Amino acid sequence: MSSQDIPEENLPAERAADEHAHAHGDVSVAHEKDPFADPGLPPHEHRIQDIDERAAKRSERTVALLFTLSMLSTVGFIASFVTIPADRIVYIFPLGHISGLNFALGMTLGLALFCIGAGAVHWARTLMSDEEMTDERHAIAAEPEVKAKVLADFKQGAKESALGRRKLIRNTMFGALTLFPLSGIVLLRDLGPLPEDKLRHTLWSKGKLLVNMNTNEPLRPSDVAVGSLTFAKPEGLEEEDHEFQTEIAKAALMIVRLQPENIKDKRELEWSHEGIVAYSKICTHVGCPISLYEQQTHHVLCPCHQSTFDLADGARVIFGPAGHALPQLRIGVNDEGYLEAHGDFEEPVGPSFWERG
Repeated sequence: MSSQDIPEENLPAERAADEHAHAHGDVSVAHEKDPFADPGLPPHEHRIQDIDERAAKRSERTVALLFTLSMLSTVGFIASFVTIPADRIVYIFPLGHISGLNFALGMTLGLALFCIGAGAVHWARTLMSDEEMTDERHAIAAEPEVKAKVLADFKQGAKESALGRRKLIRNTMFGALTLFPLSGIVLLRDLGPLPEDKLRHTLWSKGKLLVNMNTNEPLRPSDVAVGSLTFAKPEGLEEEDHEFQTEIAKAALMIVRLQPENIKDKRELEWSHEGIVAYSKICTHVGCPISLYEQQTHHVLCPCHQSTFDLADGARVIFGPAGHALPQLRIGVNDEGYLEAHGDFEEPVGPSFWERG
């Protein structure tokens, strides 16, 4: 006979559990005729800290040590912020070469938060009371008498406050409560410089040369072959500059040469030079750099989320999550035969932002 044919009450494990429950006075499970009966709580088991004061002292010292480490880590965070230069690079195995300031701030802040959490958890699990108690569930709604009394008290309080009659006090109070949160907004001003209209402008301006990103040399029309993709930056922007990453993220260009008869958009043709068009390299979805170009279709593809733009038709979006076309830079040739910009982009580059207009 298999174990599946034996009634559950006759199984050794079930019999042993029942005998143990009766021997220790445990509350039995709900009766089969009343499955929602209260099964009660098992007997409370004391922890070692509840019966041994030395163990409780050890737990207390452990919690205090964790909180002390948190305090020291916070002091270390402040000291790291003040003393470590922002441009210091250190080698940390296995992370490699990383910013020493970022590493120190992350480690000290993480340790401070972890020690607070670990100390609180250890305190709750070893020293705070863990005895469970039951209480009868009471009605959520108040009794009618209580409701009537609360409503009467509210009306009496409103009458005694004289807010209805003292309109001057009421209006000035509302004004004070409305203006007071503005003090917090003023404090936020100290977080850094205002963005102003920096997102709307790049380093491109009238007369700025288009410089090849690879050779660091100004571009001539003859340097751009039909079907090729060239990346350019504004004249004067060097990788050693402190603001290089910030500025190149707005000013990076894609240079493509098309046959003029293949350009469908009228403005694109007017802003080009002999079929050479210049578009922002920054995808209008989330700002990824575009780097994939199909010569036959004149499409460029963002590798992050596959937004696709048609460079022969105003760089409009033909596929993907991007919300609008790539901004075009109007270009021409100066007296020395180099490609130059005729101004800045006429719209913000990169992904949309809330004040875009």
